[in-house]
Amino acid sequence: MSNTSRQNSLSSESPARAGGEGTNQQSNLKPFQVKLVLLGEAAVGKSSLVLRFVHHEFQENKEPTIGAAFLTQKCRLEDKVIKFEIWDTAGQERFHSLAPMYYRNAQAAVVVYDVTKAASLDKAKSWVKELQRQANPNIVIALAGNKIDLVQPIEESEEESQESGRQVPTEEAKAYANEFGLLFFETSAKKGDGVRDVFTEIAKKIPLELMMSPRPRQIVNGGQSQLPGLPRGNGPIAGGTNGGCNC
Repeated sequence: MSNTSRQNSLSSESPARAGGEGTNQQSNLKPFQVKLVLLGEAAVGKSSLVLRFVHHEFQENKEPTIGAAFLTQKCRLEDKVIKFEIWDTAGQERFHSLAPMYYRNAQAAVVVYDVTKAASLDKAKSWVKELQRQANPNIVIALAGNKIDLVQPIEESEEESQESGRQVPTEEAKAYANEFGLLFFETSAKKGDGVRDVFTEIAKKIPLELMMSPRPRQIVNGGQSQLPGLPRGNGPIAGGTNGGCNC
């Protein structure tokens, strides 16, 4: 079975100034590599989340990922540059057996479900259980409920917080995340809501010593690249001093 990969690095670093100050700045800009894997049921929007984070775009009717797709993105968090090496895995059950190859040695994982599909949260829980049993014991796991743009409030409802289209209540998913020590977010890959927050909080959560520790180099046999239509190329790292991930 062919596995697929593609690297899209959207980053550039400004040249250091002359003298000691420039040397320090250059040292600060040396990126810390963070391997991150996305897991979840098919069609919950994993690839769309990555596309929104890396390229600030959304594509309707995206083709399913085959095997996995690989992208990278750099962002600055306070005085550090984080390079996310993102493995976007296929959600179809027939690719489940490949998942350990992608989450092995990962420092972070985003487990995605669809807030309009209750069964997708059950699948997300099974992924969390697998990660906590088999992945890096220090892995940072974020639970992301995607597609909140499809949820609409019911104005005349007598019950508080009732929303049409939603099958996974926010408080239910949040309580689960708190119980198992997960970061929790609700996102809209289509509109961009909450997407950058996912990666910002993950970057904040990973200890610096884990970012600096060497990882075995992962080699995946080639196939045809996935995430069709994603351009190759470089883009700037936006600077920032407020502690946010300016990607």
